[in-house]
Amino acid sequence: MKINESNRIGGTNPYSKQADFRAESAKKAKQKDEVQISAEAKEMLTTSKLNGTERAEQLEQLKKSVASGTYHVDAGKIAEKLLPYLK
Repeated sequence: MKINESNRIGGTNPYSKQADFRAESAKKAKQKDEVQISAEAKEMLTTSKLNGTERAEQLEQLKKSVASGTYHVDAGKIAEKLLPYLK
């Protein structure tokens, strides 16, 4: 009787399950992320671009007033805006 037959049919490989698991995880790792931007977000993006020139002009005016020392900070308005966060 031959115990170690070289041409055995149906022999098991104990490492085959590990190889299959690694192949499945490699397939999962190749999946890419997707991002979908809503219509509202696209609209916000276009409106922010339109107001970009106005905003740039306002920032230039603020920079000039700060540089010249004529910029005045209203402490009352700052306190009103900070009050809800402190409560």
